[in-house]
Amino acid sequence: MPAAGAASAPGMGYQLVQPAAPMIPLPAAQAAASNCEPGPGGSVTVRIGHVAPMTGVLAHLGRDNENGAILAVEDLNAQCLLIGSKRAQFELVARDDGGDPQTGTRVALSLVVAGVNGVVGHLNSGSTIPAAKIYRDAGIVQISPSATNPRYTRLGYATAFRVIAHDERLGRVLGRYAVEVAKGRRIAIVDDRTAYGGGIADAFEAGVLQAGGTVLRRDRVMDYSTEFGELVAKLRASKPDLVFYGGMDVVAGPLLRQIRQAGMTSMFMGGDGICTNELPRLAGAEAVLNTVLCGEGGGIDEEYLPALRALNDRFTRRFGMPMQLYAPYVYDAVQVMAQAMQNAGSADPARYLPALKAISFTGVMGAISFDERGDLRDEAITLYAFGSTRRVQVAVLH
Repeated sequence: MPAAGAASAPGMGYQLVQPAAPMIPLPAAQAAASNCEPGPGGSVTVRIGHVAPMTGVLAHLGRDNENGAILAVEDLNAQCLLIGSKRAQFELVARDDGGDPQTGTRVALSLVVAGVNGVVGHLNSGSTIPAAKIYRDAGIVQISPSATNPRYTRLGYATAFRVIAHDERLGRVLGRYAVEVAKGRRIAIVDDRTAYGGGIADAFEAGVLQAGGTVLRRDRVMDYSTEFGELVAKLRASKPDLVFYGGMDVVAGPLLRQIRQAGMTSMFMGGDGICTNELPRLAGAEAVLNTVLCGEGGGIDEEYLPALRALNDRFTRRFGMPMQLYAPYVYDAVQVMAQAMQNAGSADPARYLPALKAISFTGVMGAISFDERGDLRDEAITLYAFGSTRRVQVAVLH
């Protein structure tokens, strides 16, 4: 992680800014000299804001997101793109919200002050939703790569978009799959009390009931919990076929580890928050082996796999680690925002917003176009299992 203040990315045409404290607005990153010649109308600097938790329990996912944004900006600058008649120099203005709603609104205000042309973020729904009003009031386009609570795009803000399926669809599809395919007739549900965790658990429960399954119990934990002795005892006594967890991998891992230590062999299931390659490390490789199913919004159909693999290879070479979870969605969000600017001939949000609403774009995760709310059209769900210490794709569900 770069030190507080501005730190140059070696060999790249921008600087990455991290606030010394998340609540203190800092000036936008300064772009280094570009290798691209000016366009007929000169040059324009395009500032892309990015917000994710770079500190706290979700920092590993925040780093994954930010790296996706860094790679997207590097790729855009390598193309020497024109926006209208001006040569575009893209610049990343990064902020850390720690996954906290109050900090999220403060860093959103700092991006408004920095004069960004658009924002990709925030990572979690609890931070994204309150920040959305600030961007709406400032007329700044916001594309979330990972906030999946349905409320985000149901606020009625014309500036709010997302490039991932929302929890209502994801949860219901997973609920039906749990009963109809995984044969989980007797199901226990646990969530982490957050907007994300509670929302996807609610949708999962609706899908289970719709498919004729039985919910034995519904429990809640804190989103920073690591000890679950009392809960695990209750789960063991209820003898579920399947346990669903609504929340993130940092809690799901210890919970699953303790479930297995108690002798429970129930299937374990969750949404995109647990669908990371960190889960085997957090739970133990044996705990996940052939007993965990997870799903994330977005359908990785066969035709898109080569592009995704190529991106992951480049990401791994650039950052020394593979993509964890949302990085390809961040990459696509930055790219589709830039394409809308090109289509409109302007980086002014008021001018490229109509182009974004009408866009038809092919990203590494598939086709991107938006409905009237700002949600993806033709949403799909990708289901994964853990055959070893890494997740493997099982199916794309439509």
